[in-house]
Amino acid sequence: MDFGTDPTQIQINAFYALTLGIVVYFVGERLTKRIAFLRTYSIPEPVSGGLLAALLALGVVLVTGRTISFDLMARDVLLVYFFTTVGLNARISDLVKGGPILAIMLAITIGYMIVQNGVGILGATLWGLPSQAGVLMGTTALIGGHGTAIAWGPLIETDYSVTGAAELGIASATVGLIMASLLGGPIGKFLIERNHLVAETTRDGPMAKGADTEAATADDPITSQGLMRSVLWIHVSVIIGFSIFEALKELDVKLPLFVPCLLTGIVLSNLVPRILPRLEWPAHTGSMALASEFSLSVFLSMSLMSMELWTLAGSAGVLVTTMLLQAIIAAVFIIFVVFRIMGRDYFAAVISAGFAGFALGATPTAIANMTAITQRYGPSPLAFIILPLVAAFFVDIANAILIQFFLNL
Repeated sequence: MDFGTDPTQIQINAFYALTLGIVVYFVGERLTKRIAFLRTYSIPEPVSGGLLAALLALGVVLVTGRTISFDLMARDVLLVYFFTTVGLNARISDLVKGGPILAIMLAITIGYMIVQNGVGILGATLWGLPSQAGVLMGTTALIGGHGTAIAWGPLIETDYSVTGAAELGIASATVGLIMASLLGGPIGKFLIERNHLVAETTRDGPMAKGADTEAATADDPITSQGLMRSVLWIHVSVIIGFSIFEALKELDVKLPLFVPCLLTGIVLSNLVPRILPRLEWPAHTGSMALASEFSLSVFLSMSLMSMELWTLAGSAGVLVTTMLLQAIIAAVFIIFVVFRIMGRDYFAAVISAGFAGFALGATPTAIANMTAITQRYGPSPLAFIILPLVAAFFVDIANAILIQFFLNL
């Protein structure tokens, strides 16, 4: 932590940021135990703790006049870790079964992305801003997240003469992440309890243990050997995935690093046990579940605690109006379109909670929302395969096309 180098900024290095992320998780756990609302609506512990930390950081900025900068290198590594565990826990049989569902989910998502950009443009128009500013408050910042907003903001500012576009995009992504974290749990709870839904083992198969560490370890205690074995295969998958990532980059194919790592995990988990049947494979073990839950929980805690809430003031009016519209439209779309088309069953309810996470925030937020729901109501492993593939793989490609299309309107 550095208080003195830059008089306008407090810099928190990667080690301190990681440590704070763990502390924030435990703060969220304590809040969840003490506040019934958080338990009732399945708000993930990293979300409640992270939002409190972000508010405290805002207080520090307002009192001292110095902004806070986090080194989030460790957070980005945890993201890759988590999605690699998702791949290692995946079964080809689930993927085959989920093929038609994957196509339907993708079609629904693209339809929603068109709506989301329309809502963003409407919000910008109401405040007399160019339509290109509306695209920043649509899929660029919401489905795209902070990374996409940072990438497109300067370009929109220079090429389309939208003053403050970069700041508007980052602010929109920040508000979207908050909405995504708070909406998923209540939507999932509403759909499950209103329709009297229960987990269906006939559709979803055995439990995806990465979604519930306590259940996973009931008959499979965590051991040091099991944890080391899990970490080893996570690293093997990441090494191969990173090599694929670099090769694709040379071919000018841009994907998030965790996508090839996730796909590598799937391939290894479905090939290695067949080739080496005597090898102890870590998939679906308590040790793998521990690695998965740790990486996701700390990643999300760090993401939320590092939100720069002080950047929101400059565009408060258009931001509040547009983001409120986005939240309402998202909730209506999820309840009346996503849930119904995906089958009106428990799987559809879990997917709906996840859809709120990535449609307004980010894929890890979607996973956290689904994890909170499944920990309370029961497993839905197919949802943990379908949604990341749609949200992280196909949507990035579709989003790039749609952003350019709406900018040119």
